[in-house]
This record gives sequence, C-alpha cells and structure tokens, in this order.
Amino acid sequence: MRDRSHIEKTLMLSEDKPSDDYSAVLQRLRKIYHASIKPLEQSYKYNELRQHEITDGEITSKPMVLFLGPWSVGKSTMINYLLGLENTRYQLYTGAEPTTSEFTVLMHGPKLKTIEGIVMAADSARSFSPLEKFGQNFLEKLIGIEVPHKLLERVTFVDTPGIIENRKQQERGYPFNDVCQWFIDRADLIFVVFDPTKLDVGLELEMLFRQLKGRESQIRIILNKADNLATQMLMRVYGALFWSLAPLINVTEPPRVYVSSFWPQDYKPDTHWELFLKEEISLLEDLNQVIENRLENKIAFIRQHAIRVRIHALLVDRYLQTYREKMTFFSDGELVFKDIVEDPDKFYIFKTILAKTNVSKFDLPNREAYKDFFGINPISNFKLLSQQCSYMGGCFLEKIERAITQELPSLLGSLGLGKNPGASNCDKTGCGETPKNRYKKH
Repeated sequence: MRDRSHIEKTLMLSEDKPSDDYSAVLQRLRKIYHASIKPLEQSYKYNELRQHEITDGEITSKPMVLFLGPWSVGKSTMINYLLGLENTRYQLYTGAEPTTSEFTVLMHGPKLKTIEGIVMAADSARSFSPLEKFGQNFLEKLIGIEVPHKLLERVTFVDTPGIIENRKQQERGYPFNDVCQWFIDRADLIFVVFDPTKLDVGLELEMLFRQLKGRESQIRIILNKADNLATQMLMRVYGALFWSLAPLINVTEPPRVYVSSFWPQDYKPDTHWELFLKEEISLLEDLNQVIENRLENKIAFIRQHAIRVRIHALLVDRYLQTYREKMTFFSDGELVFKDIVEDPDKFYIFKTILAKTNVSKFDLPNREAYKDFFGINPISNFKLLSQQCSYMGGCFLEKIERAITQELPSLLGSLGLGKNPGASNCDKTGCGETPKNRYKKH
C-alpha cells in the first residue's frame, strides 16, 4: 500500500487547528440575498427563465467537487483513496464493470450514515432540495453518505454514474443530462476522469462537454491508471486524449491534465513514480485552493446571480413599456405583444437596455428564451420597475444595484483578499508550481 502522508500534509489534515468559522460572513451574505436580490427575482419570476433558484442551503453549503467520466475509469476508487475509505464498510463499490449507478454525495457527519435521496431532497437545510424536480425515479438513484472525515468538514464530493455511450438517456429512467447540468452549475471543481483504455468520445460525452461550456476554469482532466503504461505508450495516450478532446473544449488555454494513478496500491515498478507523485500533489494543491477560496467564490457566485436578475428585470420592464406605448384603444393586446416578442429588435428592446444602462452586451440572455418565458407568463402579470417602490422599503432596482456595486464588493473586501493561504503548501511538498485562483465564477 502507498504512503498517504503527502495527502495529509498537502491538505493540512493532520494539523490540529480549529476549523474556520465562516457563519457570520455567510449570515451576512444570506441577509443581502434575501433583502436586496430575492424581491426582484420573485417579482419578475426569474426562476422560470433560468430554472435556478438559490436556497439558503446553497448559500451556506461547502464547496462541491464533482467527478465525471466514462464507466470504470477509477472515479469511485479515487474518492476512496482521497478519503482513506478502502477496506471500510463505507467504501464506494468499485470494479472493472460499470458499478456506480447512483449519484453519490459524500458529506461530513458525526458518524458513518447513509441517507436516502428522498430524505436529502426533503431536507430544506441541505442544498439538494431543488433536485426534487427531477422526479421520484431520480431520487431513488440519489444517495448520501455521511463520513466523519476532516476533509469532508471543508468540502463535499459527488460521484456520478459512468458514461456508457451505447445507452440511451431514457433507459436511465430520469433526465441524466439535466441532473448533470444541475451539479455542474453548482460545482466549484470538476474532475473529468479518463483511463488509457477509454479515450473515445461518443454522443453522451460530447453532450457532457457541451454542458461544461463556460465552466472551463473549473475543469481538471485526469488521465488515471498511468502506471499501467510504459513511457512511450503513455506519451501516445496523452497525445490521443488531447486529440479527442480538442474539438470539445474550445478555449485558448487548455484545461490542466493530471497524469497519475489515484488508488492506494503502490506504483508499478519501472514507471515514472516521481512524476506521478508530483502530479498528485499538484492536484491536491488545486483542491486545497478551492477550499481556501470558498467564501470569495460564494460571494462572486451570488453577485453574478444578482447581475443576471437585474438584467432580466430591466428587459421585462422594457418589454412592458414598449407594450404600453404601442397599445391603443382599438388594438388587440395579444397581437401587439406577439409582434414585440417575435421581433424585439424591431422595437429596440435589447439595444435600449445597452444604451440606457450599464449592461454588457455579452451578459444579455438569449432573446429566444423570452418567447417561452412570456408564453407562460402574460405581460399583464408584471409591474413597471418604477412602480416597484415603497416608502419604507425603497425601490427594488436600487436595492439590487446597491448590492451589486457596494454591499457584495464590501463583503468581499472584508475577507482580506491580500492573504494567499495556499502559497506555503508548495514549500512543504515541493510541488514546483503555485496554483492560481481560477475558480471565480465569471
């Protein structure tokens, strides 16, 4: 069995320091969200446009690390190895055949305990209650495991069913891609795991990478089981992996690829074990950096959400203003609004928002989405932004703008961003590179 001391040292699991208390900052963040963002979000039914409702559990949740990839590439084995669960009764089941058929969430708890998916979804204090919308068939395929482990005090791991290219999505009995998207949207770090025998990219994997677009800074590619190959063959496999993924990841800077064998057995003789160990430590550094930046990422995530809510409210307000301007005593309201929704450019809906407000054209949502949105939400259900004010409470738009420009940046500043908590770890482990903070959700 391999020595695990580098895991303990890099993730600082052996240090007897009290866990940081972030409750005051999270409570303040929660208060800003409920007071300044949620009123506008509910008034303009933002959830029906994006299908993304933020719960209190999501605001206070730990960073989430998601494991994706083809079947039997070592995702469950890697989690067992990082947490030291091998040969315990709560180790994740592994094997050469497809073994994981559930979405398994590993969380911290005072004792080893399994939680059914139906119970997890019913508990509003957890961040998984929105998963109820995917139906009972999915909840039967969701399982939570509580483990008393120091690493899980600071992070949550999610193991996913392996991708099997010859299986259709409907055979799973639930919308697999939609569920993956839900976890991808909330993950702070995404490990996409491959092994040398499964480098082919089929339709399901291609769809998965399409869902990962815009999240490239969170993705880490792992070429697992690398000690099974001789040096020359490993170089060929590494090149083949890049060749397979190049059409799917359309960014100037390719994601980081880690080459190692993430399991407790010792490296095979006559392999580049020193390289594999350095790669493993580098991956642990990345994981540690995500944990250290959890509050910054959470605040950035809520601020990004607030910006989207504000843009949505401005657009609905503009649609409503245009509708009222075009309506006459003899007009058919339904036909007038249908004309506006079908061709918003004719009425300068989006151009007016860009001209009169400080909104970037790259942040504007897809105009096609508003056809569906107004299909189920008649325009008469909404009020103008100028009417969303009260003497005691102020105006909804002013409150969300103050949260975006003042309150959230001020909260971020109060964390003392000058510190670099992960810098000293490389001195201890000799990993050779200082990880960059690339996890901000832009």
